Amino acid sequence: MIVNVHKRDQSTIVAVCDENLMGQCYEEGDKILDLSSSFYAGERMTEQEAGDFVRNAHAVNLVGEKSVALGIVEGVIDETKVLHIQGIPYALGAVDH
Repeated sequence: MIVNVHKRDQSTIVAVCDENLMGQCYEEGDKILDLSSSFYAGERMTEQEAGDFVRNAHAVNLVGEKSVALGIVEGVIDETKVLHIQGIPYALGAVDH
């Protein structure tokens, strides 16, 4: 998976995307999931490494089966909050610390 850590002031947003989806753009109705943007461009990491960042983030943006599953396992995403665009799962959320 690809992980990009965004820091602003006192908060950290972690974007995690399944590697096979990087560079793609998905549209459905008025929703767009642009995985070619620099927001998602980051470092390749193992699930364990990515989990450390996800667990310690203030907010997460997860895209793809593996990335969303990681968020659920780490307890930062409720599986009932997972959305889909063209069948691609994604989830956004604030992490409670």
